[in-house]
Amino acid sequence: MSESGTSGSSRGSGQGARGGSRRNAQGRERNRGPQRGFTESAPSQRTRRADPARLVAFEVLRAVAAEDAYANLVLPARIRHHGLDKRDAGFATELSYGALRGQGTYDAILARCVDRPLDQLDPAILDALRIGAHQLLAMRVPAHAALDQTVGLARAVIGAGPSALINAVLRKVSARTLDEWLEVLLSTETDATTIASIRYAHPEWIVRALRQSLVAHGRPVAEIDELLEADNAAPVVNLVALPGVGSLDEALEIGATPGELVEGSALSSGGDLGRLASVRDGSTRVQDVGSQLVARAMAAVDLGTGRGTGLDAKTSADPDGEKGTDSGSAGERWLDLCAGPGGKAALLAALARQQGAHLLANESAPHRAKLVRQALSAVPRDAWEVRTGDGRDIGAEQPESFDRVLVDVPCTGLGALRRRPESRWRRTPKDLVDLGPLQRQLLNSAIDAVKPGGVVAYVTCSPHPAETTAVVSDVLRKREDLELLDSGAVLDSVSLTGHLEAGHELTAQLWPHVHQTDAMFLALIHKKA
Repeated sequence: MSESGTSGSSRGSGQGARGGSRRNAQGRERNRGPQRGFTESAPSQRTRRADPARLVAFEVLRAVAAEDAYANLVLPARIRHHGLDKRDAGFATELSYGALRGQGTYDAILARCVDRPLDQLDPAILDALRIGAHQLLAMRVPAHAALDQTVGLARAVIGAGPSALINAVLRKVSARTLDEWLEVLLSTETDATTIASIRYAHPEWIVRALRQSLVAHGRPVAEIDELLEADNAAPVVNLVALPGVGSLDEALEIGATPGELVEGSALSSGGDLGRLASVRDGSTRVQDVGSQLVARAMAAVDLGTGRGTGLDAKTSADPDGEKGTDSGSAGERWLDLCAGPGGKAALLAALARQQGAHLLANESAPHRAKLVRQALSAVPRDAWEVRTGDGRDIGAEQPESFDRVLVDVPCTGLGALRRRPESRWRRTPKDLVDLGPLQRQLLNSAIDAVKPGGVVAYVTCSPHPAETTAVVSDVLRKREDLELLDSGAVLDSVSLTGHLEAGHELTAQLWPHVHQTDAMFLALIHKKA
């Protein structure tokens, strides 16, 4: 939790009107509705400016709602625009992500405090109310400061009239703690899915989907509460130094700690990592450990045995990252079929260079292909190239041309809800239906593109069986030249622990509540020679 350093003054609960009048002794008219009172502060004493940290959070929520933007892309730009220092940037980050994560719960509470349906409120007012609710119910912000500063924000950027409504509503919110509000909201509920949905701020269909996912991947359904809680925890920033290219020294000097799951990784408590030279030049990247593990697993499969070569299988690369030939990958061609925006591709390109292989990174959208080139720019150019084109066509255009193929298919992103909290409110069950055919087409193209004896790594950032095991089993059922490798064993071979307990029936599934990673799924498919 974060704490604000703002200097908002205390606010009282207000006074009711005398008799039936709508005006007080000073002649000021109170807000609409008999249940609302006055603010105790005179107009001259009220905050009339927008605190920069709260303004950043408000702008992020507005961009997410009005422009369908992603918070993780908007937030850094707004922090830089407003020149926030480390403390205020941390406050704005917690406020932005926290309000987005808790939106479902906060809306249920706000609905009890507003005299009209929430969808009849101006969206900007609703975003301001969510920001205020998160401060009051889930942050170490004094109630008077949360009220004063949120109302001041509203007065500055929305208007005086709406700020009065926001003040009245947030006073009602502040009358109870979050636990007390949950007790009120859940007092008449008996359905376990509805209760979990309100308590953990996930749409009901996602609660059901994640329960199904746990069972499909061999985990107890009783872990659902832990999984939902993990989705709501602020994730630690994961870093990776591109092998043979980058270094974690700068990050470690400012307080990052070495990662415990994969070599070359570190965990950072935050701050403006963009100020690090190694991050600016792309040799050190922000990347979830789950993504690092699945990329390394594809690169580590011993094509002769189908097992992971592991961390002990060193290349002949020198400390400067020159090409080696001892890994068995020399001369190989690798393909990242869906490379945008380029995080996994950058790691694969660095690994390919170490192992004497060459990576083709494919991306269908030109603007995302540009991002891939930028991501790969830290790796010497002779190790990679970028192709702009539909991944579904590569199998026919370049059949049996690659030794290793990563196909990280477009998916619902249910495995990254802690990092992209707005996704839980955007996605619908229809997305599962719409994405299924594309996922199967891309996997078939990857299989057509891989050489006999090669391997395809099918990856999703979703644990849902409709996007994971069902896709793999459907494709394998129609071909006789494919077999599943033990993905869990290969993941173990590239992890520092050597025992992730992620494997189930030859596929592997990582979990936020177990591994502190995104819920990445991996299936390693071997094309028989």
